[in-house]
Amino acid sequence: MANSQHARDVVIGSGPNGLAAAILLARAGRNVTVYEANACVGGGTRSEELTLPGFVHDLCSAVHPMAIASPCFEMFPLAAHGLEWIHPSAPLAHPLDDGTAVMLERSVEATAANLGEDGAAWSNLMEPFAAAWAGLRRDLMAPLLRVPRHPFLMARFGLAALRSARGLAESHFRGVRARALFAGIAAHSFLPLEAPASAAIGVALAVAGHGSGWPIARGGSQKIADALAGYFRSLGGDIVPSHRVTRLPEAPIVLCDITPRQLIAIGGERLPLAYRRALESYRYGPGVFKVDWALDAPVPWRAMECARAGTVHLGGTFDELAKWERSYQGAPFMLVAQPSLFDASRAPAAKHTLWAYCHVPHGSTMDMTNAMEAQIERFAPGFRSRILARSIESPADIEKRNANLIGGDITAGANDLKQVIFRPTPSLYRTPLRGVFLCSAATPPGGGVHGMCGYHAARAALRQAPRSHSGS
Repeated sequence: MANSQHARDVVIGSGPNGLAAAILLARAGRNVTVYEANACVGGGTRSEELTLPGFVHDLCSAVHPMAIASPCFEMFPLAAHGLEWIHPSAPLAHPLDDGTAVMLERSVEATAANLGEDGAAWSNLMEPFAAAWAGLRRDLMAPLLRVPRHPFLMARFGLAALRSARGLAESHFRGVRARALFAGIAAHSFLPLEAPASAAIGVALAVAGHGSGWPIARGGSQKIADALAGYFRSLGGDIVPSHRVTRLPEAPIVLCDITPRQLIAIGGERLPLAYRRALESYRYGPGVFKVDWALDAPVPWRAMECARAGTVHLGGTFDELAKWERSYQGAPFMLVAQPSLFDASRAPAAKHTLWAYCHVPHGSTMDMTNAMEAQIERFAPGFRSRILARSIESPADIEKRNANLIGGDITAGANDLKQVIFRPTPSLYRTPLRGVFLCSAATPPGGGVHGMCGYHAARAALRQAPRSHSGS
């Protein structure tokens, strides 16, 4: 238990990274207060009734391959604090215009079986990583500038990951199905599929699907944040909601689950000019346009196997999808989640929720509602007739709800190679101010619900902290 005689450390922001950092400090015996600008904890892991009473929608994250694989989260007794994972029978479906869907299955073998001539190539690429996933995930969720635990496997991963998604797909796969499947997964990078290193997210998320799945949280993503907050409070931690920090506080340790722009705003003249300018040069990535629907029946997918998947990618062929990610022209690539098929607590009996977003330019004012619904209709004729209500959020709406999501950027910064390695600056979590650290997704390993940014930042802070502050 923390020792109340000592000054309290401060964590700014109660997203998964902030809460993970706070837990690490509290487990070390320190007194910790978390300040959260919103009335509810969670950051990108929140859920609300956005459309109609009884329809629970995830505000940002919905499907959690990195959370179930997180070395940080597995350290915490989150199940004891109410977190339950649900695994759909297939992580992902990618429907095509011929009425079939390409499936990412839990096993490499089952996935290869629906890829035709490319089945062996998929197995050859993914199986070595999937077989070593228990250890590989630790290296993938750590800063790149460190000695990996599995250097030879990481070197092999790097040979694939540093390529463009197009280069990898065209060199490994010959058919439409495998290329389309890989394109949709790689597009989670928010990079053009011709960009260097755009293959990295594609390989990592595909392997995660094989290694540990793409689950959802029973009751909504809010349950992840609630479990983290519950465990933190059980350690003696304090959370102060509805408290927006406007000035960098004085405390033995300050961990900031915010992006560079907010750190500049609250740090002001305390930040050295060179560091402030480095933060000012940090680049944010594309935004998202998000729609949530309340439905009176499941989505009527033409490819019936889509009903087995928690996540559905809508974008057609590799070239169609790549065109959208490169130029935002044509039909949008969409990431769709259908949690109520697997979690009855998300909607009233026989009703359903649907969650989706598409990538748009940073800060875009385009209304993508009609284009997104038309894209769903393309693969699920009759979809519009099942809509009871919808909630629409532009990039500006998304930023208004969560100040970290600047311009609708849900990954807290562009994911090009330079910003993945030096994120947000070469000092990573450390700032020039003693005791002040960044722990948001603007630090390695970047976006996603995994808590690892908070984990690494808290460990760095504890290494620097004076021993006299620890409780007994």
